[in-house]
Amino acid sequence: MDTVSTAIPPAAATVTTLDAASLTTREINTALRALPDGSAVLISEPRGRHNLAVGLVNRIDITIDGNAGYFIGGLGDGPDITVNGFTGWGVGENLMSGNIRVKGSVSQSAAASAHGGIVIVEGDASLRAGISLKGGTLAIAGDAGHLTGFMAQAGTILIGGDAGQALGDSLYETTIYVAGRIASLGADARRTELTEVDVIAVKRLCDKASFGHIDPQNITKVTSARELYHFTTRHASSY
Repeated sequence: MDTVSTAIPPAAATVTTLDAASLTTREINTALRALPDGSAVLISEPRGRHNLAVGLVNRIDITIDGNAGYFIGGLGDGPDITVNGFTGWGVGENLMSGNIRVKGSVSQSAAASAHGGIVIVEGDASLRAGISLKGGTLAIAGDAGHLTGFMAQAGTILIGGDAGQALGDSLYETTIYVAGRIASLGADARRTELTEVDVIAVKRLCDKASFGHIDPQNITKVTSARELYHFTTRHASSY
């Protein structure tokens, strides 16, 4: 592990650099867990490495300088993570708190089961983004694949581009905002009226995510119709 003087992030005087080309994933995550709150870290040469920055509870700033693999930042409860590239499956899986920003696109199941915090995707997201969301926030600048928001229970999903088929299938109490087109809605999802409260919420989220291309007043709101909460023979074909 080397400590170097740098300006990444600007608020930090020094940055701890971890070279993924010479360190194992366990060594990197062990080093991250040992750092005090307020530390800044640069993980160099990630080369698609899986499971980086997993299970962290310290308030540290991490920059992964390149493309990364599966489950980046999973089970996190505090760190701020920036990925200068794309990620594989499950970025921010089961996130509890903190921020994850991916400056490229992401593969399947971004922010799956996230309880808190925010996952920001500056590119596109593949299928099942926000699956089983439990209170976290997922903001996607571009398009989202089919079954986005599948069984999402609480929280917010913002899609700055188009949404694929079966959006919000089996949705519970998550709210989904879509700036572009929706290919189709899933079972029990419906378009609902956009209120002034929604416009303010979307504007704040766009400001936080630095999404300048979205007009908060020209967006589609999708919520649950709540018809699948209880089984009835009248809706048997929907199960």
